[in-house]
Amino acid sequence: MKNIFSFLLLIGGTHFIQAQNNNNKVKDSIAKDSLEMETKRNELQTVEIVGRSTKKYNSDYSFAATKTAALNKDIPQSISTITKELIADKGAFYLADAVKMSSGVIPASYYNQYTIRGISQNEEGQIINGMRTRQYYFLQPLTSNIERIEVIKGPSSATFSSVDPGGSINMVTKKPLAIDRKEVSMSVGSFSTLRGTLDFTGPLNESKTLLYRVNGAYQQAKSFRDLVNNKSFLISPSFSYIPNEKTAINTELILSDMTGVLDRGQPIFGAVAGKTSLNKTPISLNLGAPGDFFKSKEMILMTNFAHKFNSKIGFNASYMKQTWKEDLQEHRTTNAFAVDMNNQPVTNLAMMQFVQRQQNWDVDNLSAYFNFDFKTGKLNHKLLTGYDLSSWNKNKGGGQNAGRGYLLKDGTVASTFVLANASNYQTVTIDGIVLPKPNVDYFNLNNPIYRITSPDDYTLNVRTALPSALTTTNAIYIQDQIQWEKFTFLLGLRNEWFEDITNYETSNELTVKKTALLPRIGITYAVNSAINVYTTYLEGYQPQSNTVTLMPQTGSLPGGSLFDPLESDLKEIGIKTTFLNNAMTFNAAVYEINQRNILMNANDPANPDLLVTRGAERSRGFECDLAGYITPDWQINASYSYIDAEITQDSNPALIGARKQNTPKNSANLWTRYNFAADSALKDLGIGFGVQYQSSKVPWFTRDFTLPDFTIFDAALFYKPNKSNIQIALNAGNLLNKTYWLGAQNYLRLFPGSPRNASLTVTYKF
Repeated sequence: MKNIFSFLLLIGGTHFIQAQNNNNKVKDSIAKDSLEMETKRNELQTVEIVGRSTKKYNSDYSFAATKTAALNKDIPQSISTITKELIADKGAFYLADAVKMSSGVIPASYYNQYTIRGISQNEEGQIINGMRTRQYYFLQPLTSNIERIEVIKGPSSATFSSVDPGGSINMVTKKPLAIDRKEVSMSVGSFSTLRGTLDFTGPLNESKTLLYRVNGAYQQAKSFRDLVNNKSFLISPSFSYIPNEKTAINTELILSDMTGVLDRGQPIFGAVAGKTSLNKTPISLNLGAPGDFFKSKEMILMTNFAHKFNSKIGFNASYMKQTWKEDLQEHRTTNAFAVDMNNQPVTNLAMMQFVQRQQNWDVDNLSAYFNFDFKTGKLNHKLLTGYDLSSWNKNKGGGQNAGRGYLLKDGTVASTFVLANASNYQTVTIDGIVLPKPNVDYFNLNNPIYRITSPDDYTLNVRTALPSALTTTNAIYIQDQIQWEKFTFLLGLRNEWFEDITNYETSNELTVKKTALLPRIGITYAVNSAINVYTTYLEGYQPQSNTVTLMPQTGSLPGGSLFDPLESDLKEIGIKTTFLNNAMTFNAAVYEINQRNILMNANDPANPDLLVTRGAERSRGFECDLAGYITPDWQINASYSYIDAEITQDSNPALIGARKQNTPKNSANLWTRYNFAADSALKDLGIGFGVQYQSSKVPWFTRDFTLPDFTIFDAALFYKPNKSNIQIALNAGNLLNKTYWLGAQNYLRLFPGSPRNASLTVTYKF
């Protein structure tokens, strides 16, 4: 795979050298227009109020990484960006399909769950426009309203409140444009996929001080996985008001309604350590049942305000209000095989349970800060000081019910998964084997049968009221970007006050308080106008309550907030360059991340909600990202990552020095699009080609088998008649129909990748 990847880049480099002489003037024009457009925007915007007009695979700037408008090459931290153009050309309708093109980002399951630089993300939701949300763990969010996705590597707790040590995924939504632009897209694809999107934007008055944008999307689709289907609806209107050059306001609303099936993955049987074949069951096999569902409804309202008092002083404020409701009903495994009356595993039968859960959340985010531009001697300062509030309220009325365990002879149900005193149990005979009779029927992997069931078929013997909770973080911070000759210093200090109240607004409240002081130090050196080198040191801090908020034991003892906080640090050096007259960017970094007090599920079948802490983990690696125009007709996005991640402290001595779970040591991605010239015989046509490679991985809990490495190929054909507003795109994924696995938890939860698939998309712009 490495040879293939190098060969493709070599071809690209050779083609570039030949094309550079022929197209230099055109490239100069593209680069100049792009640079002037970005410079003008960065002068006018201190928070993102107006959208981005350029159409390329790379983004030159970020607002969220430092809370100021900054060129990525001047920020002493690795940032990978996936733009809407790359998302559209790749056909990445879901977030996971987009972020995997960033170096070091590995989707680990069908959930919205990733490892970044070998560090597993927690169940915290996503960051949208620099503001944290609560949800998006089990169902993948749509990308139709996304302008770009920024993967800000390493712990960014000095910028955001309580984020994962491996990195933060920040989704930047599409903002209004001052030009009229309308786009409608319709798609059909494999697995009965039907999809439609729209994107309308433009001014609402002649002076163009009031702008609007409306994004919408609807999809319904099945899957290559048995019983899996989804329906997703999203509508997002936004308005920007810019009365003068000093003041700007943006308000946007996101309404999302997603109904699907929580796919727990493929089970395999005949488990023998080191010998088990992953092909013992088809990759389509699902342990669910007809009637299972997972519903997620949310509303997000965001308002951004920016005002310049003068050329030296400005003020910015952002507020987000989110409501989220979850409704779940599912049949799923207990992560264990059935046992016979002698407690011996029967590996063709999966132990099952029936689960219902409902909960709803309110989330409030506020960020307000002043920025000052001034000089002290030869030093140019961009000083920022501000206040952040993050408040998560799990409302009263949530609960989780479960039917599990074995039926006893007296008609009651033993809720435990552990078989004790066999004479007390009712029995059932399957394939000649006598077993204790379960509350929820075993799933026979040799003879899968899907029956329509109802909650009345089971004894719901585990009933848990999800305790109300309020998690609040208040923070003040100061940051200074100091420029001296060719050096830029980024210095930051943030103090957080964290409070977690379990059983909120009841007579038995449990309050836990913590504080943290978080430094940030970065140095950038401009070798010349195109090359910057940098080094940085960051610390991360994450109170554990935020990592377990989907679990019912949050309000019990020991609840998540009673564990020591997750602490981390990052050491990194890197290089950021632009070339081809700013048409291409290349970033590379070497890093080490250490994290301590990792809270995780104990994977104990007798107590499925039990939490344990792992002492420490360390991840070291190298990564690089390349994006931009090779020629005016040829764009490329490529990335490579080497990750050496291991467990350094654990209560189990056998795990010390072991590989981190669901993390390949080597991974690479390539996507490229070439449009044939107007004087070519193939004019009006474009072609796309992609490669994804990952080396082997070990599962999350069971380390007795290995997920093999894989290489998959994608392709696309684009037809856009000259001077036409229509484009037809045919995208094909996994061309060679490779069987592969994204990740795994244990023998009963593997996550196979999609087989060969295709989609046809018609887009009309007017």
